[in-house]
Amino acid sequence: MVLGLLLSLAIGALAGFIGSKIFSGAGKGLLINLLIGIVGGFLGGWLFGLIGIGGGGLLWQLISATVGAIALLWIISLIKK
Repeated sequence: MVLGLLLSLAIGALAGFIGSKIFSGAGKGLLINLLIGIVGGFLGGWLFGLIGIGGGGLLWQLISATVGAIALLWIISLIKK
């Protein structure tokens, strides 16, 4: 259980970092990347669920969290404007 939580946090931090790099060209720091990745994981899972795409495994979790992180950063950029 603890290992699963740590793995989820690591995937979230990595997804947030990748999403930040893709969206703005720079990481946002470990804590912000972690938060972006965790929220992005939920958002990505929800978005892929809406269109009927699903998968399993660590790579799939990283992909969906990264897509969700990019979507989250895009939504935040729209709100800031």
